[in-house]
Amino acid sequence: MAPEDVDLAPPTLARPALQAAAQAVEHWDVIIIGGGATGLGAAVDAASRGYRTLLLEAHDFAKGTSSRSTKLIHGGVRYLGQGRIALVREALVERARLLRNAPAQVAPLRFVVPVYSRWEQLKLRVGLSAYEWLAGRYSLGRVRGLSVAQTRAALPNARPEGLLGGVAYFDGQFDDAGLAIALAQTVFDHGGVALNYAPVTGLVETDGRITGVRGHDEITGQALEFTARVVINATGVWADDIRRMAIPDAPPMLAPSQGVHVVVDAAWLPGDTALLVPETDDGRVLFMIPWQGKVLLGTTDTPRDDIPLEPQAQTAEIDFILRTAARYLLRAPGRDDIRSVFAGLRPLIAADPDAPRSELSREHVIRVSPQGLITIAGGKWTTYRQMAEEVIDRAASEAGLGARACCTADLPLHAEPAPEAGERLHPRLDVTEARVRHAVRAQFALTVEDVLARRSRALFLDAEAATAVAPEVARILADELGRDADWLGAQISDFAALAAGYSHR
Repeated sequence: MAPEDVDLAPPTLARPALQAAAQAVEHWDVIIIGGGATGLGAAVDAASRGYRTLLLEAHDFAKGTSSRSTKLIHGGVRYLGQGRIALVREALVERARLLRNAPAQVAPLRFVVPVYSRWEQLKLRVGLSAYEWLAGRYSLGRVRGLSVAQTRAALPNARPEGLLGGVAYFDGQFDDAGLAIALAQTVFDHGGVALNYAPVTGLVETDGRITGVRGHDEITGQALEFTARVVINATGVWADDIRRMAIPDAPPMLAPSQGVHVVVDAAWLPGDTALLVPETDDGRVLFMIPWQGKVLLGTTDTPRDDIPLEPQAQTAEIDFILRTAARYLLRAPGRDDIRSVFAGLRPLIAADPDAPRSELSREHVIRVSPQGLITIAGGKWTTYRQMAEEVIDRAASEAGLGARACCTADLPLHAEPAPEAGERLHPRLDVTEARVRHAVRAQFALTVEDVLARRSRALFLDAEAATAVAPEVARILADELGRDADWLGAQISDFAALAAGYSHR
């Protein structure tokens, strides 16, 4: 069958239909390796331009870094102090586009910075006013100075001793895993195919050019091989592994850094206003953010030489977050108050392997190997769409696909009605049987972890409650997927082991 004769109408999202859709195309225009923010964004961009697009993810969509962010869509206040004006401006424009194109996943969030010195107050007013000015017509609200009473009203648990007032500003908040699933659904809406649990284990090379990929389906064990006019490596912190499939001695282009977040109950930061600590002991900022009925505290910046699939928070990192939060709170959470802890790895770009960590870049780069493998690395969730546009422009040029204009700047992402709520499976979690079944039928979920870590955020919000509800979720999944008792038991034990790493009481 010739590629132009293939019907790429969106299939049902049940796994057998996805497998059939992937096998139905003889030759793809674009194959993307990696189902995180960058890869999914690139797949949406390519598919919406009309290119025959296939995405392959080794695990679940957003399993790695892309589900472990600080849940902010922002320009990066701290980058202003580093003079990275263009980076901040680009991110603020992309923030506005996300608010418009994905209103179900992204919303404005008010921040208040409590201040304890007049010099600090002046610096914040100037810096945050510059931040708002850079946003221009995309501003989410005015920067305002607050009195002591206004600051206490916004942040009832802020430390009152020495409080001189506060500064309020706005940024964006989102559910990272939820946005990833919306992107995966949008790929299908535009005729592309995205498969999770389909690891790429090798590249196909023909006459010195990368012309496809080899891998297998983790669910069925079936070997997979696909050809394409261009292959894009968008695997985040694992990008060097894929690069070395083409060039075994390729020097590393990434210097991963670990960021840790601690989740506690909402009582520690009552209300709907976030708190920003403007400078921590290591020169970063610390966020305290209301998120899905809890409070998210983070983050850290710790170099890592390894890139584990499930990075673990170090005791020192947790203590650092709790200690920093305690300086700004009247009543501060301790280790016994932790509901969950999660860690993610940032794909920082190191132009010089010996450069100081402070010089490592969050900006993205695109590199093309002599065989034509295109690698995109770096960046952050806020700028995923701009990164996708640039890499698909480059891929189209390298592969001679024919120029087609990017349309994602104004492209609404997939939106779906919420499934019937029903009775909660656990009193502390917003997880119901209807939502579990919906996760399988419409959101690509295939395991207990998929449901409790990313289709709901139960594991990230309350590891203990997620562990307790896992057997019932496994039973529902087994019924949906036609799995046996052995599979059910393995799912329960695997999830219990995973959740233990999120509980640090």
